[in-house]
Amino acid sequence: MSKPPKYWARAKRILSKKDKVMKKLINDYKDGSLVTRNDVFFSLCKSIIGQQISVAAANSVFSKFKKKCKNKISAKTVNKLSFSSLKSCGLSKQKVKGIKDLAKRTLNKTFKPEIIGKMTDDEAIEYLSNLKQIGRWSAEMILLFTFNRPNIWPLQDIGLLRAISNNYNKKYFPPKFFLNKLYKKFTPYCSVATWYLWRSIDNEPIQY
Repeated sequence: MSKPPKYWARAKRILSKKDKVMKKLINDYKDGSLVTRNDVFFSLCKSIIGQQISVAAANSVFSKFKKKCKNKISAKTVNKLSFSSLKSCGLSKQKVKGIKDLAKRTLNKTFKPEIIGKMTDDEAIEYLSNLKQIGRWSAEMILLFTFNRPNIWPLQDIGLLRAISNNYNKKYFPPKFFLNKLYKKFTPYCSVATWYLWRSIDNEPIQY
């Protein structure tokens, strides 16, 4: 794990001044911050595993997956594992295909995570979305948690929408105009706002 992003302290000050709810959340959750593993392959595997299942279920499946990899989650390790071996972790056929394809493309260099750093957020989302089982939500999680991009606003994330509804007394789902209003208010630090909103509904900081 790493230190908080360089922008974190400044972002907290600016968000606290701009928004009463943010000020309260930042005061309530003084511990922790967005951090990165600096391991795109690891994070993509975790993102694929976590799709459309609860956090508890995802953690259980990922624990089995990690054990199959003998605690070394890499393209080489995953490439050597059989389809049935991966499926036995509790993964669907589609998720196994996604993880196997990711390993293959990482090894043959048709997927190059090192070039993502030079891309804009939209370019990076498009590039990551070319991978099997990776859509916009998964790509945004990678930009948030692996690259610590400062202005990601993942509106396909149910947890974020629920947190906005709870904290701003809005119906679920929050109206689109209100989500756009918050985006404008929180830019260029939507990632920081997202992290604090998540904390308000789950005291355990999320990590990919």
